[in-house]
Amino acid sequence: MEDQKGFKISQYACAVLLIVSSIALVAYQVVEIDDVAGGLLYYVAQSFLLAGSIFGLDQYIRIIKKHYKN
Repeated sequence: MEDQKGFKISQYACAVLLIVSSIALVAYQVVEIDDVAGGLLYYVAQSFLLAGSIFGLDQYIRIIKKHYKN
């Protein structure tokens, strides 16, 4: 059970770091060149998609477990 908790913490940390890094990169580009490159927008989209999948899938599994537990 302890391994599972550590795994979830690492998943959440990865998701949060992805979101923070994409926002930081966008902020840096806006300050430096007053524009955002297309590749960076693709990175931001992929980061939010992965982070949303991590949090959403975990919530979905919790709901399923709760439903079948009762």
